[in-house]
Amino acid sequence: MDSSLDELIAQARARFAQAGDAATLENEKAAFLGKQGSLTALLKGLAALQGEEKRTRGAQINQAKQQVESLLNARRAELAQAVLDQRLAAETIDVTLPGRGRGTGGIHPVIRTWQRVEQIFRSIGFDVADGPEIENDWTNFTALNNPENHPARSMQDTFYVDMKDADGLPLVLRTHTSPMQVRYARMHKPPIKVIAPGRTYRVDSDATHSPMFHQVEGLWIAEDISFADLKGVYTNFLRAFFETDDLTLRFRPSFFPFTEPSAEIDMMFTSGPNQGRWLEISGSGQVHPQVVRNFGLDPERYIGFAFGSGLERLTMLRYGVDDLRQFFEGDLRFLRQFND
Repeated sequence: MDSSLDELIAQARARFAQAGDAATLENEKAAFLGKQGSLTALLKGLAALQGEEKRTRGAQINQAKQQVESLLNARRAELAQAVLDQRLAAETIDVTLPGRGRGTGGIHPVIRTWQRVEQIFRSIGFDVADGPEIENDWTNFTALNNPENHPARSMQDTFYVDMKDADGLPLVLRTHTSPMQVRYARMHKPPIKVIAPGRTYRVDSDATHSPMFHQVEGLWIAEDISFADLKGVYTNFLRAFFETDDLTLRFRPSFFPFTEPSAEIDMMFTSGPNQGRWLEISGSGQVHPQVVRNFGLDPERYIGFAFGSGLERLTMLRYGVDDLRQFFEGDLRFLRQFND
């Protein structure tokens, strides 16, 4: 290799070494290996040579080019390592510091109520049932004595699913947990004592309602169950749930298609911040004979009661929450107070 090529390699080594960052290094590369670079010009000049001289000169230039490329790659690696070292230095972790504990989750207040309701009813002999949140039209409406023209079947009240079940029946997001009355009763023999807590859906959304909410359904069917049993069971449930005897109930006549007679259950605390205010807490009634018949049972022999309560309503009263929307906003400042 002649002295001119040795000098070119030395220039490349010096200029690459002076490049302080990747961008500058790539600019220096262009001076030697770019389209207008020194080595590129020498390779183009081979066209003017002949025979052995061309082969010898070409081999020397290619050898010089390989050395320049090797110097370039070495400098690239040095700069990349320098950047990595700088980043690692900036992100150094002091391993002598105490570790940060992983945050633990907590139970949502509505789920806490759900669990409490299950515990109370299990303690008095009720089973707990769970079922699908997508129901067919018969189980959600017809079997519960809701006629075909009932407003609850309207698109204004119900979320319909754009498909049908195997029997060709329309599918809906269940509007209550009452369909579990039918499902459970058709799979069990009396006496039947069961609650069915779960999520339900209605096209209803304002400051006091949510399109998704939680409900607990209760059902007791036997040969000698009366309205007096409903009063006793539900009164004792509320006293256990609120952990106080300072409350009174009234059963206000109402109408539900699946019970007859029917009653709204109102509750009033006799002490505390809600003292003297009647609060609607549940719907209830004696199971309608047609519904008992749809259970596959003889209404002349079997009788019973049912009730349905909103878990959000119970939660709000127990914990003094005055805005339903707080349950669904995911604000940790609100949720942490139930898990301290």
